[in-house]
Order: sequence, then C-alpha cells, then structure tokens
Amino acid sequence: MNRQALTATTMETVQWFIFLLASAVALPIVIGAIYHMDFAELAGLMQRTFFIVGTASLLQALFGHRLPIMEGPAGIWISIFSVMAATGLQGGTSLDETLRSLQTLMMLTGLFLFLFGVFKISQRILPIFTPLVTGTFFFLLTVQLSGTFLAGMLGLQGEAETIQPTAALLAFLTFFIVLGLSLFARGWLSSYAVFIGIMAGWAGDLLFRKGGAPEEETALFSAPDLFAFGVPAFSFGMIPTALITAVIIISNVVASIVAVGQTVDSGPADRRMEVDRGTAVSGIGTGLAGMFSSIANVPLSTSAGFIALTGQKARAPFVYASALLILITFFPPVVSLISSIPAPVANAALMATFVQLVGLAINNVSMSPLDSRKMTIVGVAYLLGMGTMFLPPEVFADLPGIMQNLMSNGLLLGTGLVILLEQLWKEKRDPQRTDP
Repeated sequence: MNRQALTATTMETVQWFIFLLASAVALPIVIGAIYHMDFAELAGLMQRTFFIVGTASLLQALFGHRLPIMEGPAGIWISIFSVMAATGLQGGTSLDETLRSLQTLMMLTGLFLFLFGVFKISQRILPIFTPLVTGTFFFLLTVQLSGTFLAGMLGLQGEAETIQPTAALLAFLTFFIVLGLSLFARGWLSSYAVFIGIMAGWAGDLLFRKGGAPEEETALFSAPDLFAFGVPAFSFGMIPTALITAVIIISNVVASIVAVGQTVDSGPADRRMEVDRGTAVSGIGTGLAGMFSSIANVPLSTSAGFIALTGQKARAPFVYASALLILITFFPPVVSLISSIPAPVANAALMATFVQLVGLAINNVSMSPLDSRKMTIVGVAYLLGMGTMFLPPEVFADLPGIMQNLMSNGLLLGTGLVILLEQLWKEKRDPQRTDP
C-alpha cells in the first residue's frame, strides 16, 4: 500500500469511526433518561453500547452480509425500551426489574434471528420486500428518527425543555457544513464532510460552551460488564414478543442490504444468501447485547446515506473502524472523552445523512409508475404510520404486550400495512400490455 492509499484508508477509517460513534452515542442518552440512570450508569451503558456496536458491525462485515453496514441502536428497540418502562411502572414493576426482563427479551430475539438465518427462513420472506415496501420503510424511518435528531440538535435533551440557542446554532452549522461539503466541495473535502463537520462543531462547543466530559474518577482499563442490569428475568409472555420483534428486524436486515447494495453497486441482484447470513449474525449481535446489558442493534439503513454522502464504498476502512471501536471500549477515559462529543453536533451529522436516505426512499417508491393502487397503499401506510408516531406510548397501556409493541411503533405499523395491503390487493395486469 503506497503512502497516498494509506492516507486515504486512514482518513476513511477515522470518518467511519466518527460515524459509528455519532450513530451510537445519542440513543443511550435517551435510554439513560428514561430509566433515570446516573452518570456512572450512563457511562457504563455507553461503554457496553460501543462494544456491542463494534462487535456486531465487525462480525457482519467479516462473516455476515459482508457489506459496510453499521449495526446500531435503532427505533424499534428504543420503542420497546420506552414502552416496557411505561407499562412496567403502571403495572407495579420497577425500572430495574424491567431492565432485567429486557436482557432476556434481547437474548430470545437473538436466538430467533439466528435460527431464521441458519435455517434459511429469512430468505423465504424476501419476495415481500418490494421496492414499494423498502421505500416506505426508508421514508417512515426518516420521519421517526428525524424528530429525535432535531430535538437533539436544538438541545432538548436531559432536563432541558426549551431550545438552547448556542447548541442549536452549532448543530445547524455542523449540519450545513456536512451537507455543503458533500454537495459542493471536491476531492477530500467532499469525502470527509462528516468528519470535518463534527470536528468543527466539537471545536465550536469547546470554544463557546466550554463543553467536555464531566470530571469523574475512571479506571484506566476496564472490560465491559456481563449482565450489568442484574440476573435476567424470564416470563413465557416474552416468547411471542421476541418472535415478532425478530421478524421485524429481518425487515431492517433486508432494507439495509438493499439500500447499501444499491449505493455501492456491488454483489448479485439475488441477495438471499446475504440476507440469511446477515440475519444469523444479527441474532448473535442481539444476543450479545442482552448478555452485556446494552441496547440491541439492527442494521442501520443510514449507512447507505453515509456512503452516498461521502463516496466511501470500500469495506476495509469500515472493518478497521469497527475494530477500533471495540478496542477503545476497554479504556474508560477514552470512552468518556469521545462521549463528550456534543449531542447536538452528533445529531446534526446524522440528520445530514438522512437527506440521502429520503432520496433513496423516493427512488424506491417511484421505481415503477404510481397508479391508484400503489398511491392508496402508500397513503394509508404513511397516514397511519406517521399518525401513530405522534401518540404517547401510554395510550397503548391496556393492550396485550405484543399489541403494544406493534401498535406503538409507527415504523413497524406503516411497513406492516404496506406488506399486508400489497399481498391482499394484487396488481391486475393488462393482458394486452406488452413490456417494452
């Protein structure tokens, strides 16, 4: 490897590393707030989350679907964590007990995913993920998480209830730097737009807000803890919930593989083997998340947005970045330093990648002409899916546990409706029509 190639690989590795961190750092903060964790508990959750994100991503790149797709905390698990916290408290279950149950739920879900992949069950449902389904999934995903990212950009996290002007200004500056460089710059400025944007935002935060990690005593070296939430709690009611969650996650696997496959233009059109391997390895990652008391991961479709934004299509820098993320989790001071990347800045960088994902959603939905059938299906899914996102989880408290997870997740509900309507309402073909 010559010096120029080594420099390019190093910079691409650093940028993937920053993207992995930015994608993983925000949601543990949300979970920590829901479960009233103190700084030490949150730091531990952050350490374990980084470890699982790095491990699951590395396993996928080497043995799973073998594409540069980040495995990270996502909407479905945030919904499950928040719904179980709310319903548990209403039923007299403490937050600590709920966390112990969540460990078991993640391990069971991981087992189902692994079995689906190993026995090639996941590829049997691949035909139902048409461009209309994947396009709807991408669009609802951006709607679901854009609210979280925008709230983070405005500084509405923790105890803050009003917009934080300085944080918001730095966040939008980061957003437009990333977007501007990726669209209008050339060469390395365009390729490293995410890295440059985050570094600029972080520097601005240190300069104007005096940001940084809290002063806390931390050990120089520490391995992530097993079962940090306590002994896992089991009930038979978790089995159907885990099964349904596993099926939902397969949709994430398929959508991410399709999105990144389209973006990098690599691999065969028939992706059944990639889906099977990806599902099995997702099961391993989800099971490890339960064992290490983390937040379970799903393949993040936003990886396609990142690749499109930066033009980084090589797998090697992604592998190196995942390994580096695993390594730094054993050094708590480094984790604390990295965790001090301002949440508004991290959220802004992620929001910029979603611009590309919206384009991918539109491209998939409009891949074939939109007739009245397709427009009706998409309209019903969008209205009910997005409408559900505006309802608080508490309104579903009286429903059975399985229905709570289904009805409270707008992404799941909308995507499920598209699949159901497409299968029940078959397209009528004109016998006189001939394809060009």
